[in-house]
This record gives sequence, C-alpha cells and structure tokens, in this order.
Amino acid sequence: MKVVIALGSNLGDRAENISKAVSELNKIIEVTHLSTIYETDPVGGPEQPDYLNAVLIGESELDPADLLTKTLEIESALGRTREVRWGARTLDIDLIIAGDVVSNSEFLILPHPRAHERAFVLEPWLEIEPDAVLPGRGSVAALLSQISIESSL
Repeated sequence: MKVVIALGSNLGDRAENISKAVSELNKIIEVTHLSTIYETDPVGGPEQPDYLNAVLIGESELDPADLLTKTLEIESALGRTREVRWGARTLDIDLIIAGDVVSNSEFLILPHPRAHERAFVLEPWLEIEPDAVLPGRGSVAALLSQISIESSL
C-alpha cells in the first residue's frame, strides 16, 4: 500500500535527524520518493527554532496502526520527547495517508487531520508527486494554492 509520510526536525542536527529517520523508515517500508529538504517557520506552539521538513512516499505491507507504532518507536529512538504540545523536537514523523485507509480512532486518524492546512507537508509532497490527491480534501496543488492565497490576505 502506498504511504505518504512527513518528516520534521528543529532540534540538534536537523538534517542528520531527517536522514536517520529516512534510513530507519527504509528498514520497514520501501521508500520510493523523497523530497528535497525545506526550511520552514514553526507553526503554532511556543517560540522555537525553524524546522527542516521533507516528505517521502513509500510502499508498506504493514497495517497503518502498526506502521504508526513503528514511526513512534523511530522518533523515540532518535531522541524525540513529548513535553509540550507542538513544541520543539528532534524528530516528528507523521503518517499522512496509507492507501485508501480512513481511520478516526483515538490512536490513528487517516488521512492526517491537519495535512491540508500545512504548506510544509503539501509543498514537498507536490514536488515528488505533482498529481497528488489528499483523500477527502482534493488535489494537493489546489490545497497548497489555497494556503498561499490565504496567507497573502
């Protein structure tokens, strides 16, 4: 099943954190596309350093809940702590979509509930998949252009 995963880091060696995450993810899924790394302003939460963000597309045979569990383990192994909601972090791994799976459980919400609002997810995703569609929301290109319009108002 096709999966789209967003990566972010704003503590420590941000580029190395993302590189290590991709390497670890490649052990559990087949990474087929990886965006370039984007430097972005933090969105929401307390004042914190800028992020490096990337998006990857891969193929997974794992159940989405199992994949999420493994991504949380990777975050933890690479130094992620969860003290402040939307706070600074060594690594953030978000499962954006997993095939056509729709989930609204306490543990797993798919598609990711805020991906359509986040240029730092949409822009790198669009780079590696120009015809990408976020299920239930529409084309990634249209979503990104809407964010650009709203931010310029």
